[in-house]
Amino acid sequence: MTKISDITIIDDDAIMVFGLRKLISCTVDCNSIISYGNGLLAYDGIKKKLEQKAPIPQIIFLDINMPIMDGWEFLEAFIKLPISDKIRINIVTSSIDPFDKQQWEFYKNKSHHLITFNQKPIDRNTIEEITKIL
Repeated sequence: MTKISDITIIDDDAIMVFGLRKLISCTVDCNSIISYGNGLLAYDGIKKKLEQKAPIPQIIFLDINMPIMDGWEFLEAFIKLPISDKIRINIVTSSIDPFDKQQWEFYKNKSHHLITFNQKPIDRNTIEEITKIL
């Protein structure tokens, strides 16, 4: 089992968060799994951790369709944070809109972080792939 420091889930769907937490817990050994219901809460939480010099997530699971601050708005703000480490950001979506793939390409090329695009539902094999790269 892979050892990961911290994992963050950003999704407004409680059932998806529950399932993802369960899959991660069965697949990955990690210190913490934190979840946020929208991008603004996640951005504020990660920014606060940076300011306090606390560990930030090594892996982020990011939904794109959420209220208040969606996944794209979160990414735009997140990549401006002074984070030198390469964070693994996994977009997890049920969207089939070609615009979303274009946005992913845009952010993937704009950032030093590793940003992947995954279709919901996400399975154990995908979790294993995502976490073994670190």
